[in-house]
Amino acid sequence: MKSARLPTLSGKERVILELLVGSGSMYGLQLVEQSRGRLKRGTVYVTLGRMEQKGLVESLQEAASRDADAVTRRMYRATGHGQRVLDAWTMVARTFAQEPGR
Repeated sequence: MKSARLPTLSGKERVILELLVGSGSMYGLQLVEQSRGRLKRGTVYVTLGRMEQKGLVESLQEAASRDADAVTRRMYRATGHGQRVLDAWTMVARTFAQEPGR
């Protein structure tokens, strides 16, 4: 029988999932602002792209504007899989944080 492995989750990925699960869908720069310095503008989109490949988040492209110079944005949200991975990592962290019984 093959044992299930807990997917890896970097610190940045965990921050993003905590924000998306706790506050709902956000744009990348909103995540940076809400992270209180834990996420940086230069790495958030790389991290979000990796998370999308892992199935932890999904994104939706904003509708194109009539203004040709306007940049379209992506809205990100946690997937059900992302929520379960965050829940599992939270449980593992709590387990290891508990002091062993005496």
